[in-house]
Amino acid sequence: MTAIANNHVVKFHYTLTNAEGETLDQSQEGQPLAYLQGAGNIIPGLEKQLLGKKVGDKFTVTVPAAEGYGEYNADLVQEVPKQMFQGVENIEAGMQFQAQTDDGVQIVTVKAVEGDNVLVDANFPLAGQDLTFDVEITEVRDATEEELEHGHVHGAGGHHH
Repeated sequence: MTAIANNHVVKFHYTLTNAEGETLDQSQEGQPLAYLQGAGNIIPGLEKQLLGKKVGDKFTVTVPAAEGYGEYNADLVQEVPKQMFQGVENIEAGMQFQAQTDDGVQIVTVKAVEGDNVLVDANFPLAGQDLTFDVEITEVRDATEEELEHGHVHGAGGHHH
């Protein structure tokens, strides 16, 4: 049976929970997530833990924040004028918006609204959190030439152009 190595396409089911045990995300029934090992398609800490695993393996892995979505960066929290949110009537804490930045599109989360100012946080929502994945490997195969060229999986569970 093939053990996961670089340039393999891997499909797996997962349930992602935070330190409090709350489920944050999970694969859909019958629709495992597919990725290309070694291509950086998934967070580094999880990719590293999947190396050497085989079809049928079930395990739990905790990925520290630094190997997941990064440490929380307080510099990414800033106050912006309310008029930047044109067309939004009620801006409330917890709302998420896409902001165009020099680094491309970034998701910002509203932390608070104070008068004419809005406090936004550009950290990835899971930054600074240790993440626990319950994983079951369902398929391991060699990647096709095209997948290797493109750096991601094609077909079901993978990337579509």
